[in-house]
Amino acid sequence: MSCCAPAAEAALDLERFSEASAEEIRLASRPAGPGLLQVHLSVPGAHCGACIRTIETALARLPGVEDARVNLSTRRVAVRWREGAAKGDVPPLVATLGRLGYEAHLFDAAQDDGRDPVLSELIRAVAVAGFAAGNIMLLSVSVWSGADAATRDLFHWVSALIAIPALAFAGRIYFRSAWNALRHGRMNMDVPIALGVSLAYGMSLYETMTHGPHAYFDASVSLLFFLLIGRTLDHVMRERARVAVSGLRRLAARGATIVRPDGSHDYVPADEIGKGAVLLLAAGERVPVDARVVAGLSEIDCSLVSGESEPQQAGPGSVLRAGTMNLTGALTVEAVATAEDSFLAEMVRLMEAAEGGRARYRRIADRASALYAPVVHLTALLTFIGWMVATGDWHRAITIAIAVLIITCPCALGLAVPIVQVVAARRLFENGIMVKDGSAMERLAAIDTAVFDKTGTLTMGTPRLVEAERVAPEALAVAAQLAANSRHPVARAIAEAGKGTAAGLRFEAVREVPGCGLEAQAGGAVWRLGRAAWALGRETESGGTVLSRDGVFQAAFASEDRIRPGAAEAVAALGRGGIHVAMLTGDAAGNAEAVARKLAIADFAAGTLPGGKVERIAALAAEGRKVLMVGDGLNDAPALAAAHVSMAPATAADVGRNAADFVFLRESLAAVPLALSVSTKAGRLIRQNLAFAVAYNAVAVPIAILGHVTPLIAAIAMSGSSVVVIANAMRLSAGAGRWWEKPAGTRPAPGGTALRPAA
Repeated sequence: MSCCAPAAEAALDLERFSEASAEEIRLASRPAGPGLLQVHLSVPGAHCGACIRTIETALARLPGVEDARVNLSTRRVAVRWREGAAKGDVPPLVATLGRLGYEAHLFDAAQDDGRDPVLSELIRAVAVAGFAAGNIMLLSVSVWSGADAATRDLFHWVSALIAIPALAFAGRIYFRSAWNALRHGRMNMDVPIALGVSLAYGMSLYETMTHGPHAYFDASVSLLFFLLIGRTLDHVMRERARVAVSGLRRLAARGATIVRPDGSHDYVPADEIGKGAVLLLAAGERVPVDARVVAGLSEIDCSLVSGESEPQQAGPGSVLRAGTMNLTGALTVEAVATAEDSFLAEMVRLMEAAEGGRARYRRIADRASALYAPVVHLTALLTFIGWMVATGDWHRAITIAIAVLIITCPCALGLAVPIVQVVAARRLFENGIMVKDGSAMERLAAIDTAVFDKTGTLTMGTPRLVEAERVAPEALAVAAQLAANSRHPVARAIAEAGKGTAAGLRFEAVREVPGCGLEAQAGGAVWRLGRAAWALGRETESGGTVLSRDGVFQAAFASEDRIRPGAAEAVAALGRGGIHVAMLTGDAAGNAEAVARKLAIADFAAGTLPGGKVERIAALAAEGRKVLMVGDGLNDAPALAAAHVSMAPATAADVGRNAADFVFLRESLAAVPLALSVSTKAGRLIRQNLAFAVAYNAVAVPIAILGHVTPLIAAIAMSGSSVVVIANAMRLSAGAGRWWEKPAGTRPAPGGTALRPAA
């Protein structure tokens, strides 16, 4: 469409564009809760705190939109919206962003080729501005040395000619952003910068045309040079913090060989692989989607999932995660998830969500940055008026006003929180811990109580039957056939122990009751396998798992589980750090007591149902405690959601992982104190950054208003403040510290009533 097209034609095209994008948005959206969908849009023009507030506020006001979160590092906005019945119910997301002046399109990870055009543009701009500033400085030396009027004017004109293309090329980053904001009726942080650079050049040009003794072409170009250095460093540090996400994307397979129903083979892109598709994986190929091995034997590099370099054996029935590497043999696998629902995609989403969370500190910084534009322009205007009234020298007044415009840019304040969250998320990821958002780290740093589930959390969740030979073969066969319908660790152990036996029953209406067990009908009888109190309606002396028929005892199964690696060390570390440790489990008292004794957990409760866990956590919260819940099962999901903050292993049930704020990928439970350590230090660095940003403005602004700062010095100070904040955040990469080894009393011990061992 031509820029000269009539307004009616422009409106019509925008409407057609909006309608076309609506269907694309609907197709690209993913479920995000009951009746909710989420879509990711790429917004390359978002680059500052004002952009965040403008985009999020505008999108949140649209009918049907629940919330919008901008991620500056990825230049993306995640929008959750409520699905309607009609096609026209899709919110006009792209059209709304277009009216604000932001180009937007659906994000496509496949198009992310690793190149960074923004960084390339910034580097070229820095080079041009630096070259021009150096040459103008050389000419200025002669002027400062006392050149006569004619020579001075000549050098000023040469400086003006050098500055024009330099400002046009290097300054377009700011001018383009400022003009785009102004013509759409909004402000951003580039408006005062563009205004300051333009005024500095215009004032110098006026001095040159009137044969004035002073011109500031060197100041205007050098000002731009230092501003660009600050922005480039900001961009580089964000990209460096995001390198983990980029590395994850590079682990994704581009496609795979699919076996068609007629037996033919085709190579298809990963995003076209559907659930249930049969794939061929040659040695050396990465697994494109989560899949189950149908045929073949091989070794798999699972270091991405477990952190262990030792290859794992894979055969029929083995589940492979997307991104892992097939090392030795050919495999035939069946896809159990699409590419966007696979393990690797979930990890990428968790990493990218870490910066988007709105923690308390982030909300404070956002509100302060939102006040920037009106406050800084009013301050600069009042400064200009004040100096004009006091001195009558418009030249000096406007110079000081320009310095105020530049030095008050809240880049340090805008970076104070998100840069720390991004670095912390990367630090956690490098240690096999995924975090959903920055607010989770803030909440984790505040905990004083840690509550653990037992099976699958403190233990590996892979129990084996004890004295299975004492169980009647007929009862074991029935129990194994019924247990095959569950993923519960004890059920798996029973199914494994009874493999190869046949009960001859046909179970119907099989259902699993969370926290209780399995129930099914066969031959007119109701069979139950699970907790004794549920299966029999009463407790038994043997405890453990019971098989019943119409409420009549048939067999009891005892199992034992091995302690998860790092569990004892994690519990001890939390205790040394002043964290109250407790265990809640639905297992029998004997099993719970044995694990509690091994891990030195004094407070535990056995036989706790899912509702009981939630009640326990609610009681602790009522006492004023901040509770971390660590669990893995379907029955832990309500407790994970009810806790102040939660964590689950990657082996947890899907609903458990979705409810948790943190997911640790490796077997060791050392992930818990490590995540707490990183979160604690991140909170400390955020407070330091906010304090520095406030102190910088409290000191720099009055000095600039009093006329003691030139525009060039203002640019250096503003860029320097951003560098300080970024450098402080990068300290987190060097190590998270070991807070639990500090002297006793450095963290307050929790009060209140301890959990009591079950009778």
